[in-house]
Amino acid sequence: MSTRQTRVLGRVLTAPSVGLLFVWMIVPLAMTIYFSTLRYNLLNPGTEDFIGLENYVYFLTDPAFLASLRNTLVLVGSVLLITVVLGTGVALLIDQPIFGRNIVRLLVIAPFFVMPTVSALVWKNLLMHPVSGLFAWIATSLGLRPIDWFAEMPLFSIILIVSWQWLPFASLILLTALQSLDEEQKEAAEMDGAKAFSTFFYITLPHLARPITVVILIETIFLLTVFAEIFVTTGGGPGLQTTNIAFLIYSQALIQYDVGGASAGGLVAVVLANIVAMFLVRMVGKNLET
Repeated sequence: MSTRQTRVLGRVLTAPSVGLLFVWMIVPLAMTIYFSTLRYNLLNPGTEDFIGLENYVYFLTDPAFLASLRNTLVLVGSVLLITVVLGTGVALLIDQPIFGRNIVRLLVIAPFFVMPTVSALVWKNLLMHPVSGLFAWIATSLGLRPIDWFAEMPLFSIILIVSWQWLPFASLILLTALQSLDEEQKEAAEMDGAKAFSTFFYITLPHLARPITVVILIETIFLLTVFAEIFVTTGGGPGLQTTNIAFLIYSQALIQYDVGGASAGGLVAVVLANIVAMFLVRMVGKNLET
């Protein structure tokens, strides 16, 4: 009886917060669904018309959507590959007993705490500037032609900036996993004559499988919504070369003032993100069961 009363009391006490959270989510979602069925342009207030699913058809058949979807997939896949591979290497490096290891770890993790807008400005003006940037100075010193990164390789530049931001996260997670690795297994492998590469591929890498999966899951959720780096550096250009889905929705809402089309695009992006999240959650679940 007391257990039942405790459960009822717990539900009553949590009901207000759950209800507030539900309203907090459902009201914006309902408004977005409503606006997505309207021809609603901020430049022409009071002329809204119900058009049903036309905004969705227009968004999905727009060549800009296909280009932004491709850019999003390339951006997410490239950043995941770079951060997982380099993160594993950095984690292995700073896990070694070197002098000043704590300071090195702090320096490695530091970029993760820099705001995306600030880091994008630093890369744009101090590192990648074709005239006064550090990379231009190095190229000139070597007798090479400086690269105009955001004009010649815009998407690759965005990938570098975002990878630099997320590399510390991957390194930290993988370093934590390395510290939980049983040293007796490595010592036994070394006694059996296993070389460093064999030890890594047959002992260390399988041990890192789960944390790598977690890194991929968390990073993917955030990388699907990369915006500040694109807005600060390229503005989605040249053309559509660096426009991802998040920036395309922004441009429709606040540059073209098409609230209806942007709302439809936002719902499409939510559906795509949930599909990716479900796939990754299942992948994590299978990995954790093994």
